Amino acid sequence: MTSTTTKSIDTNLLIVLVAAFVLVFANFRFLSNFTAEYALSPSSVVFMASACLVLLCFDVILLGVSTVGILTKPVLILFLMLSAGAAYFMDTYNVIIDDVMIDNILQTDSAEVSNLISTKQLLYILLLGVAPSYLVYRTKIAKTTWRKGIARRLGLITGSILLITATLFTFSSAYATFFREHKLLRFYTNPTYLVYSIGLFAKERTSGLTNIEFTQIGLDAHATPSSDKRKLLVVVVGETVRADHLALNGYERDTNPLLETENVISFSNVWSCGTSTSVSVPCMFSPFTRDEYSASKGANTGNVLDMVQRAGSNVLWLDNNSDSKGVALRVPYISTRTSDFNDKCDSECRDEGMIDILNEYVPDHPDGDIVIVMHQMGNHGPAYYKRYPRAFEQFTPACQTNILENCTQEEIINSYDNALLYTDFFLANTIEALKAFSTEFSTSMFYISDHGESLGEHGLYLHGLPYALAPDTQKRVPMMMWFDETSKAKNPHFEKLYAKIDNAYSHDNIFHTILGLTEVSSSIYEKTKDITAL
Repeated sequence: MTSTTTKSIDTNLLIVLVAAFVLVFANFRFLSNFTAEYALSPSSVVFMASACLVLLCFDVILLGVSTVGILTKPVLILFLMLSAGAAYFMDTYNVIIDDVMIDNILQTDSAEVSNLISTKQLLYILLLGVAPSYLVYRTKIAKTTWRKGIARRLGLITGSILLITATLFTFSSAYATFFREHKLLRFYTNPTYLVYSIGLFAKERTSGLTNIEFTQIGLDAHATPSSDKRKLLVVVVGETVRADHLALNGYERDTNPLLETENVISFSNVWSCGTSTSVSVPCMFSPFTRDEYSASKGANTGNVLDMVQRAGSNVLWLDNNSDSKGVALRVPYISTRTSDFNDKCDSECRDEGMIDILNEYVPDHPDGDIVIVMHQMGNHGPAYYKRYPRAFEQFTPACQTNILENCTQEEIINSYDNALLYTDFFLANTIEALKAFSTEFSTSMFYISDHGESLGEHGLYLHGLPYALAPDTQKRVPMMMWFDETSKAKNPHFEKLYAKIDNAYSHDNIFHTILGLTEVSSSIYEKTKDITAL
């Protein structure tokens, strides 16, 4: 009679092997950025090896304190899967997975997910996540007494701490420069920074849910009309548009052929509250400045739409994006990303479908002022080629994939600029719709984008980098206003806005400017922050 035995492995060795696998195969972006920052030399190679050792030890410590008993394999598998997902996005788009990016991921809907899926992503998940996870699952872990297990685990953690300490001490001057001059590099450590960001995100959301009560603002808000005509204001929230790609702001390409004929006032020096939709949209409608704003404050405080509605205006949020990020929770809301509400759908539902709803909504509300917010799909990446109908593909060759690294920078910019041509068409048609109501209303349009975009400059794509580290292309956004002739005649100071087009403004001004445009008075209103105020 014969017997077979299956070899088993010590838990600590399995932890080290998993950490080493992630370091070698899921940290390409960290290693490539490291070599880009340090000129290749014997000393830089030795320093990079020391940094890899430190990163390995950090991961071993992280796994050492979180893998206990029956949780060992699930934790290791989760570690591998998270690392694989993060590696794909960092390697492909050179993005950082921080707490804001995690918020963006959690708010991503199925349509946005489909725009991100690719064969390359599936290969990353399969080869860096599923395959090693299967090996971990099949591995037999050696049994030991709990006393020996604890002693060995403490030894592993202590040894890792000592190695980190010794390495930092040995290369103390090099690490002093590293932490001071190369802060960005440590944000690419995978999954160390990801795990830290998950903890930070959970802490912020937990404190926001438990410690902050909802605060209404502007309870004294009331309308102070300056004429007999009702006001019809359309606020357009753009998506992923950078200021330097608008012809209205001096861009060499004619990306605004229709708006250039509409006496639009375009402001060229405007800065966003954040580098992502989930931060910028609630921030711009909130009473807080960028320095004051936080996700918990935004979620638990009223906004300017609440005030305008309280003052008697009819408020409607139309959304052709994922959602309002909490801004429209207390006002009427319609999503136009379905053919049930949008008859301008082909490969996806187009922004111009919101204009049809505007044309139906206004006659159905015979009393009171009207404020309609239109949240665009705009230039949402990375699939810029999907953001416009084929008739708007004037700049060619255009990138036809969501894997931007497979396109040249010229092709990426072409597809991005084609999407801008469609936004130009959408905004011009919104203005035409407003003109049709100008006999009954004083009409105006106020456009502001949520954030900008990187289009391959310095190897960066998309958006979402931490604000302090993000390039200006992700933070400098277009803003424009349009007023009908009646409004300009009754409010001649609107003409003076042309003299302000180069002034520095930001999302901090939006809250008070909307109050000014709707002529809503309140003690919370600050005239100095209202762009339209004299």
